[in-house]
Amino acid sequence: MAAPRFWWRRAGLASALLSPIGAVVGAIAVRRMGRDGGRVGVPVICVGNPTVGGAGKTPTAIAILARLTAQGARPFALLRGHGGSLRGPLRVDPALHGAAEVGDEALLLARHAPTIVAGGDRLGGALLAVAGGASHIIMDDGFQNPSLHKDVSLLVVDAAVGVGNGCILPAGPLRAPLAPQLAQADAVLLVGEGSAGEAVAGAAHAAGIAVLRGRLAPDPAGIEALRGQPLVAFAGIGRPEKFFATLEAGGLHLAERRAFVDHHPYSVRELEDLAAAATKAGARLVTTQKDMARLSPPAFATLRENIATLAVTLTLEAPQALDTLISRAGARCAARETAASGAAPSGARG
Repeated sequence: MAAPRFWWRRAGLASALLSPIGAVVGAIAVRRMGRDGGRVGVPVICVGNPTVGGAGKTPTAIAILARLTAQGARPFALLRGHGGSLRGPLRVDPALHGAAEVGDEALLLARHAPTIVAGGDRLGGALLAVAGGASHIIMDDGFQNPSLHKDVSLLVVDAAVGVGNGCILPAGPLRAPLAPQLAQADAVLLVGEGSAGEAVAGAAHAAGIAVLRGRLAPDPAGIEALRGQPLVAFAGIGRPEKFFATLEAGGLHLAERRAFVDHHPYSVRELEDLAAAATKAGARLVTTQKDMARLSPPAFATLRENIATLAVTLTLEAPQALDTLISRAGARCAARETAASGAAPSGARG
């Protein structure tokens, strides 16, 4: 289901009518967030967001996985597996699993590190990762879920929309009141630019937590490969307009845009209609890597051949900020394990 438009505008009548429900939802979420989860003996870094919808969590998780791998660590990715039919916990095998089984985000993460789909059992998924030799666990989403203890939590915010109207589900996009969420986070990452994001940055500074800044940068080679031809762009992500804007910012010509809801399960008929629209316009189809992950063979084998993708990566203003968070997670985990063994903590902050 698409997010209601009033979520991203100043709070009005619709938000006011739904706010009593939001108050109950928020109170339950805050109470759940106050519970401490199970520990698995390795550092757990959570990449979450304070709202529903896409903000750039998966590219952020990929950036942390890459940072750890470059340091010689063996991180595992852990996620619920939204849109997949398999409940887990299970380890993703791209040769065996498609998006229909494990979700599109799991397939993207599995390109960068061993990945566990946990379904509703994040603690069980983390234990499976540790049994597989994980040195660190990077959670994609799950900040509000209390089942697994997080050593460090990073909240990702789309700076263009921030926290929308500032109301709680279903009156707005917030999963819980912002202040209690910031109180349990170590840092906020603003992706992109916008006054809405600056408002969140101000709240984060007031809460005494760091604010990181970054942007999703398209692959330059991918942009050049698409240049000089009209394009029919389609996307089923949190905010499809971000993808369309990225293409246009690269100087590309969009003959048509087709927006779908996040994680949209494409049908062959829909792809045939898109292909027909591209043929009529003398254009090429282009989509995101996340959308392409949902177009698995054999159903889409032939149609995939005529669809281009544009990869994006997270670029941080201060890449070393990720090293700080990684070190903090390691220190907290080590101190906790030392304390649990009966020895005095080594001085790392809990």
